[in-house]
Amino acid sequence: MEKERKSELTTLCYIEKDGCYLMLHRVRKAHDVNEGKWIGVGGHFEKNESPEECLLREVREETGLTLTSWRFRGLVTFISEGWPTEYMCLFTADGFEGELAECAEGVLEWVPIVRLGEKRLWEGDRIFLQLLQEREEFFSLKLEYEGDHLRGWSLDGKQPG
Repeated sequence: MEKERKSELTTLCYIEKDGCYLMLHRVRKAHDVNEGKWIGVGGHFEKNESPEECLLREVREETGLTLTSWRFRGLVTFISEGWPTEYMCLFTADGFEGELAECAEGVLEWVPIVRLGEKRLWEGDRIFLQLLQEREEFFSLKLEYEGDHLRGWSLDGKQPG
């Protein structure tokens, strides 16, 4: 049976509590493009899912938590040679129920938002994490990578500077 190709649509969520984001240190998954990096929780859409359905499923699968309050904050377009274009629905959440569970993909940790810069992050993640803190309105961010290096980006269709 042919394996179904992963969707180019993904979700990523930063769950907030007491001035911290729940971060996933990706250290357990084999052949992981995010290996060693700190990211939010999320993943690829399954067939017929809406962004919110994917968000809720992925958060539950990766953390054991059930979200009760969340916001769709932005759309991030990833361009990288050798990979299909990925469109990531970026969320924040400030309400949840349940107990934090072990994650098969890495170690979950509450990281103070003011200390995120000390963690090993993708360069583009630093941009949208700053936007999440500074902007209330929805944004569209395009990130262009060459391997692990961010070679360019634009916000709401405009180049920086």
